[in-house]
Amino acid sequence: GVFVIRNKLSGRVYVAGSLDVEGAMNRARFELNMRAHRNKALQQDWNAHGAGHFTFEVIDRIKEREDPDFDRKAEFDRLLPLWQEELQCFGPNGYNTP
Repeated sequence: GVFVIRNKLSGRVYVAGSLDVEGAMNRARFELNMRAHRNKALQQDWNAHGAGHFTFEVIDRIKEREDPDFDRKAEFDRLLPLWQEELQCFGPNGYNTP
């Protein structure tokens, strides 16, 4: 699935995801709290403003299908860039880097 971390002060967003979206979101929160997140701009704002000024939200989940040929990874690889474009997470409105 896909999740977004939103800075409530600036509106900037970080969009990421995983086949285990809950685990990925928990890992991101843990890394931010430990001052070890790989996204330096996000980490810098988290340190400056605190956890209370950020929200975490799952914005899409991969729907399971009966089809034995359904490829969850391919579906995820299709969904993530769509959401990254939709939420404009690259550039001044976001934390993601191309």
